[in-house]
Amino acid sequence: SFAVVVSRAFRLPDPHEYGSGNPGATNVLRTGNRKAALITLLGDGLKGFVAVFLAQLAAAQFGAPAWTVAAAALAVFLGHLFPVFHRFRGGKGVATGAGIVFALHWPLGLVLTAIWLTMAFGFKISSLAALTAAVLMPLGMFYVQGPTPTAWAMVPIALLLFWRHKENIRQLLHGKERSIGG
Repeated sequence: SFAVVVSRAFRLPDPHEYGSGNPGATNVLRTGNRKAALITLLGDGLKGFVAVFLAQLAAAQFGAPAWTVAAAALAVFLGHLFPVFHRFRGGKGVATGAGIVFALHWPLGLVLTAIWLTMAFGFKISSLAALTAAVLMPLGMFYVQGPTPTAWAMVPIALLLFWRHKENIRQLLHGKERSIGG
């Protein structure tokens, strides 16, 4: 998890031990260190992008079946949520999911990022922005790619994003969700 690595590099507390306990950019931002949060965000996003981009190159080079890229997308996402190196306590997958989408179809990645930013700055609630983008991600991928294996891979990724945000959803419903910067 980049949040753990970046936190150690910046001599910040372990992100599992404060705030939401989630090793992600939003929780690292709670330390007040914007640079560490940005590096975490970029690192998690690049993790998803690089894995899928390299899988696409390898699949094209070796004539692998279409499902191999979808499998790589799912694998990197699951690896982020359940990292072996951190006792299976990983992030919620928002940045990694965004990196995956950018590798698969960058214009859709830009649209989803614009939607996330609009929701995040409009409502000041990161989880609401992430959940909105998670709903639109598979719909957008089916729109741009049709019923391809990679479009279908976005469905379990979106469902896992919702599952990882179950506590945030509970807090949203009770009007107690933390705001960005709060």
